[in-house]
Amino acid sequence: MHTRAFTAIVNPAAGDTASHRAGPAALLPVARLLREAGARVAVEYSRGLDHAAALAKDAIGRGDVVLGVGGDGMAGCVGGAVAGTDGVFGIVPAGRGNDFARQLGIPSARRELAELLLAGAPRSVDVIEVTGSDATKTVVLGSVYAGVDAVANRNANRSRLLRGSAAYYIGALRAVLTWRAVAYRVTIDGRRLERRGYTVVAANSGFYGFGRHVAPDAKVDDGLLDVVIIGHAPKPLFFAMMKELESGAHVRRDVVEVLRGGDVRIEADRPLPYGADGELIGTLPVTVRALPGALRVLAP
Repeated sequence: MHTRAFTAIVNPAAGDTASHRAGPAALLPVARLLREAGARVAVEYSRGLDHAAALAKDAIGRGDVVLGVGGDGMAGCVGGAVAGTDGVFGIVPAGRGNDFARQLGIPSARRELAELLLAGAPRSVDVIEVTGSDATKTVVLGSVYAGVDAVANRNANRSRLLRGSAAYYIGALRAVLTWRAVAYRVTIDGRRLERRGYTVVAANSGFYGFGRHVAPDAKVDDGLLDVVIIGHAPKPLFFAMMKELESGAHVRRDVVEVLRGGDVRIEADRPLPYGADGELIGTLPVTVRALPGALRVLAP
């Protein structure tokens, strides 16, 4: 008989909403296995990210393991609420990207996932503290990105005709075709760099954007962020690099720099959105900082 108690916080709209409600559908078999093993499982449906964070804090107060059920946005929101507390976080991947779960090696098979949640030992991993231009602080898990990728995200969110990966693909194509190189100022642990290019990514996790391996050497437990700068290049070359993002081969290009640091500030010569964990957060400038070992998560 297992004594762990869980509160599962579900994004009802996660995954491919055109075909099914992936969040609830993903949780159902896992919750059944947990209950069959003697665990208590409460299920809460989120009305939005703020509501999900509030539900997570309530669950931490009860001593429950808090499960984020959805994609990277839900995982980032719920995990961010758990970070810095004595709570334990778990992920039930149910989104299109599931990039942080991929980085952690969270199993997709439901029985293996249930066994991990029931018997796995919490592992301490880093998170990212994000401070916007208005001094508002947010905690995210995977990465913060400011460039053509954030514009693609914004385009996809504004699409009325397309949803999911199709909206992101068309949004990305439009973002690249209309892109003008940005003059960035990137300050890493006090060292200032001036660069022109397509994007700057401060990565805790190596994956973003539906499985793209943007920072292949990033580790979630080294106390550092991998800062990937994709510099100015002709658009045909950038399209080639977009394909290489799937394997991480883009980092071998001369126009790509990878640096590391614990404290990173990103500024630009024009208003530019930045995003994190699949959600748009604000407009540059932004300061991000690694918080070593701040989150206890059930992961291999």
